[in-house]
Amino acid sequence: MTELVEHGRLFIGGELTEPLGSGVIEVISPHTEEVIGRVPHACEADVDRAVAAARRAFDEGPWPRMTVEERIAVVTRIKDAIAVRYEEIGRVISAQNGSPYSWSVLAQALGAMMVWDAAITVARDFPYEERRSGVLGPLLVRREPVGVVAAVIPWNVPQFTAAAKLGPALLAGCTVVLKPSPEAPLDSYLLAEIATEAGLPEGVLSILPADREVSEYLVGHPGVDKVSFTGSVAAGRRVMEVASRNLTRVTLELGGKSAAVILPDADTATAVAGIVPAAWMNNGQACVAQTRILAPRSRYEEISEAFAAAAGALVVGDPLDPATQVGPLVAERQRQRSLDYIAIGQQEGAKILAGGGRPAGLERGWYVEPTLFGGVDNSMRIAREEIFGPVICLLPYEDEAEALRIADDSEFGLSGSVWTGDVERGIDFARRVRTGTFNVNTFSLDMLGPFGGYKNSGLGREFGPEGFGEYLEHKMIHLPAGYGDA
Repeated sequence: MTELVEHGRLFIGGELTEPLGSGVIEVISPHTEEVIGRVPHACEADVDRAVAAARRAFDEGPWPRMTVEERIAVVTRIKDAIAVRYEEIGRVISAQNGSPYSWSVLAQALGAMMVWDAAITVARDFPYEERRSGVLGPLLVRREPVGVVAAVIPWNVPQFTAAAKLGPALLAGCTVVLKPSPEAPLDSYLLAEIATEAGLPEGVLSILPADREVSEYLVGHPGVDKVSFTGSVAAGRRVMEVASRNLTRVTLELGGKSAAVILPDADTATAVAGIVPAAWMNNGQACVAQTRILAPRSRYEEISEAFAAAAGALVVGDPLDPATQVGPLVAERQRQRSLDYIAIGQQEGAKILAGGGRPAGLERGWYVEPTLFGGVDNSMRIAREEIFGPVICLLPYEDEAEALRIADDSEFGLSGSVWTGDVERGIDFARRVRTGTFNVNTFSLDMLGPFGGYKNSGLGREFGPEGFGEYLEHKMIHLPAGYGDA
């Protein structure tokens, strides 16, 4: 994507509409630092229009009243279109936020398609209504759509997180106002095209690129029944505070500082091959990234040398180059944040084993070398605070009990992994870690299971029946004694 991409209208209620404000969002290439796109900046009046359209569509329109199979048919067309346009989607996302193209294709586009597909699978078999035997007589328990959903997504994986919210919300019968980040709004116009062509009814979906102030207005809007937010802990706290004024239901998927624990019996080559892509994925800009690597002190030198060599071998460069493994960070502020933490780590006494600065030959763009710190103590800021950049910590431990203590010694609890020659030992370790998702000798995110965090990593779940249920209300209907008896 080399030409300037300009969109002059907002997608409100299923139609491209002139914005009511005059604000414009400029999208800057993280690679060239040049403007590559412009879109309207939605204002509060645009939010009012979008919520009103969603409210009408939910209260009066056909979408919540369709059968599940009818909604599945529309959403399947969305999923199929993403599968056809995955390369285009990947290029747009790589250009606007710096994700390596190979990763954008796999995780940003095809990953989003898999999220839509998994939501369809869950919706098809979900128990929307069931009979129960109550204490005083038979019961009918129904699960009904929660209403108008405000879905606020981040810039790092925009299509993936949009699918994580839109898939279950739409299939449940909700209507949605989607709020993309100002750093990554261009791909949302592709989604708008796809939704229109799929036959999504009027009012069911609006897409409003905007900043935090407009996001706060949307989250606090009295016409919204449910907020689903992905972002930082600080922003999540604010979302919860604002939504609480209307007692609006919230789901929060927040930050992480996940530990990859290498047990003494693990094969080093296998651990390195699995952990390196999980640590530096998306240029380190992933909430589930394995940013703390725990190594047994008895094998620390061997393991640190292997990880340092692997980090140094990562290919850094133009995100649109298929050979690139680590691209630029999304914005100058994110680049500076990583550099600041690198300086903090050195001041705290940690040792740089790989990286630590700007990659050679890349004088332009918001690049930071894949960086590995050794000799890290879990009390250091670089081990406790989410950096959201390509900066990884290697921490030694004495025994398995200390490894578990270090893994859990965090305000976060989103992801993690354990690497061992004994899978049963790994499963036992996984059961004891207080984190929402965990991996044994692998790293993945399965869309048919619940995803979310303990502690400051969030509230509620996405994916699987658990995530689908976040968009449904539960209704109990008492039936007369003896009703339904044979």
